[in-house]
Amino acid sequence: MRVEQRLAELGLTLPDRVRLPPGTTISFAWARMRGNRVFVSGHGALAADGSPAGPFGPVPSQVSLPQAQASARLAGLAILSSLKETLTDLDRVTAWLIVNGLVNADPGFPQTTSVLNSFSELIIDLYGADAGQHARTAIGVSALPLNLPVIISAEVEIDQSGLADPGGAAG
Repeated sequence: MRVEQRLAELGLTLPDRVRLPPGTTISFAWARMRGNRVFVSGHGALAADGSPAGPFGPVPSQVSLPQAQASARLAGLAILSSLKETLTDLDRVTAWLIVNGLVNADPGFPQTTSVLNSFSELIIDLYGADAGQHARTAIGVSALPLNLPVIISAEVEIDQSGLADPGGAAG
C-alpha cells in the first residue's frame, strides 16, 4: 500500500467511482485488463463524489492554465481510482507506459504540455522515477465531452502475481 500511503501523505484522496450526469450512458470499460497491461479510458477531473469537477471550458479563455493543471491532477486521481477498482492494490502497477492527454484548447494555445505536467509529476511522485516515468502526448482539441478542460488516458504494466488467469482477458 505504498502508493496509497504516499497519497495520504500528500493529503490526496481518490474520488468515488465515476458518476455520470443524468442521461449519459457509456458502452466501454473505464479500465480494461489484458495480460500484464491495463488500458485506462479517458478520464476527466472528478469531485470526491465521482461527479465531473469544474471548471469547464476551453483553456485559457474560460479555464486558466493553473486551473487546467489542477484539472489534470484530478484526472490523475480519477485514473488511480479506476485502477484501484480494477486491481484492488495500486502497488500492482509496475510501470506507467504511455499517457495520452487531450486539452480543450483555444485555437493556437501552445501550452498543452504544461497542462499535462501536473499529471506526470503526480504519477512520478507516487510511483518513483523508474515506474512512474512514461511516454506522453498532450494534444489541443476544439472540444471535449462534458466541456471538460482535460481528458487523460493511459496504459500501465502490472504485476500478475496472485491472478487466477494471468494470460486471460480479465477486466
